[in-house]
Parts: sequence; C-alpha cells; structure tokens
Amino acid sequence: MSRIKKNLVTLILKKFDIILSCKITNNNIKKRDKIMAIPDYQTIMLPLLSTLSDKKTYTNREIIELLSNRFKLSDNERKKLLPSGQQLIFDNRVAWARTYLKKAGLLETQKRGTQRITDRGLDVLKENRQKLDVKYLERFPEFLEFRKSPTKEKIKAQQNIIKANKTPEEILEDTFSLIKDNLAEELLEKIKKCSPEFFEKLVVDLIVSMGYGGSIKDAGQAIGKTSDGGIDGIVKEDRLGLDIIYIQAKRWANTVPIKEIRDFAGALLSKKAKKGIFITTSGFAKNAFDFVNSIEPKIILMDGNILSNLMIEYEVGANVYKHYKISKIDIDYFEQ
Repeated sequence: MSRIKKNLVTLILKKFDIILSCKITNNNIKKRDKIMAIPDYQTIMLPLLSTLSDKKTYTNREIIELLSNRFKLSDNERKKLLPSGQQLIFDNRVAWARTYLKKAGLLETQKRGTQRITDRGLDVLKENRQKLDVKYLERFPEFLEFRKSPTKEKIKAQQNIIKANKTPEEILEDTFSLIKDNLAEELLEKIKKCSPEFFEKLVVDLIVSMGYGGSIKDAGQAIGKTSDGGIDGIVKEDRLGLDIIYIQAKRWANTVPIKEIRDFAGALLSKKAKKGIFITTSGFAKNAFDFVNSIEPKIILMDGNILSNLMIEYEVGANVYKHYKISKIDIDYFEQ
C-alpha cells in the first residue's frame, strides 16, 4: 500500500474513532441524565451526607435546595407531585433519606427543622463509599432497633419498600392509583351495559353531585328531554340559574368523530349558548380537542376515563368502603 493510501486510511480511521467516541459519549450522557432524574431515596443518602460534611447546621429546606442543584433537577422535576398532589416527590424522598440517616446516627437534629452531620457520619464519609443504602445502615445498632419488628408482615412490608426503591408514601399512593384505575375500568364497563335511560340518569346524578343543575328534579327534567338539534339536555350552572349549560351525552363504544363535536358546536351557536359539555363512554378524535379550543362557545369534552374518575370522586355509583388514616407526630404538642 502506498504512503498516500496509508495516510488516507489512517485519517478515515481517526475520523471514525472521533464519531464513534462522540456517539458513545452522547449515549452515556443520555443514560446518565435519565438515571439522574428524581433519584430514589437511597441514592440521595450519600449526597445528603456529603452536603453536610462541613459540620454546619442546615434547615430541611436548604438541604432540599442544595440537593436539587446537586442532582441538576429541572423545574418540572422539582415540581413533580405524588399522585395525591399533596407533596413533592423529591421532597418526600429527601425526607425519608434524612430519616434513615438520623436513625442510623449519621445525622442529628439540634433545633426543629434542622440537620447536622455527626462524628459517625463524618467517619462514614471517610470510607469513600460510592453509595449508601439501607443494607449498609443495618450495621448500626440504632438503625436495627428502629427497624425492629415483632411481626412477619412488617418485615415483609419493609423488604418490599427496599426492593421497590420507593418511599412508603410512594408505594401507598401507587397502590391507591392502581385500585382507583381498576375501579374506573369496571365502572366504565358497567355503564356501557346499561340502558340509554339509565345513562341519562347517571349523567344527572353526576352533574348535580358536582354542584350543577340545581336539584335532581330540575336536572332530570332538562336532560334527555330536548332532543333539539344535537342537544340532549340543558342544566343550570348554579341553583339560581344565572347561566345555562347545554349537554350532549353519548353512550358509545367507538371513538366520537369530530363531526359530532362540530354539530354540537353548531347547535350551541344557534342557541347563542356560551357553555357546553359533551359526555361519552368512549373517547374523542385527536383533532376534537384542537377544535374546541379554537371556537368561541366553551365546550368541555368528557371521555369515559374522565367520566368514571369523576364518578369515583363524587361517589356516584361507587361507595367508599375503607379509610386509611395516616398520622404524624404533633411537634407543637411536645413543645408547650
């Protein structure tokens, strides 16, 4: 092979190596970014401990902010809530990481709402470990005492928490969401098997339970009685009847085409109506949502999923059969 050819081959190989290296690097960055997004509570333990390595006292809020920056969380990731909408996911995971480290004697609280590293915590950092987890914390007798359980059920529950790598609240809310989703599906199947007359009654019960339509009698007389140009019913927006809402209710199995939405919008315009609700047991065409957002009458599209979840929320066709109450220590009571 001539020198020119050798040089050309060498140049091509170098460029290939650069391209391959860039591709691998980009893939690694994508993988790293994916892993870094809202870390689990065990992943938070070591960064939390090292954040407090300067022996200063930090408030819980300061710790959360420092760790948010350390993990490079986006604004959306910082604001992401648990399914209940009552607590931020990252805050919840930091709280549990903090609790476990305290129970192991690596952190201490001198003043309410603050944390400081202990000598034991500093000793752990000197080990230069890559990660802290529940298994590692089990070497400390205080942590074992904290997790000590007289029942097999509690041991199994704790093992499931560690295995899932989620906080107890996350597991509880995931389970609640699963139960709710299953119930919503069952409700929808039940509705589809009911008669059109019963579906009209169901719509009345739901709308009144949500605070619309005045009374059951008023709403019942309005819905299912008009059959006027694509409008199935009319209800009051409030008990005084200050505004009117027009209803279209379809107990369908197939997706509602946009033509039905256009016809409903036309009917609203002919009545000079400002508000309407289109309810169906199925779903809507994708362009239906763009359409209702572009027209003057305000139309709410309520598909089967929304319908069944509202029925659960307002207890229409679904009853609460069990309550779980979660309590926490009332710090103010002990500081009187």
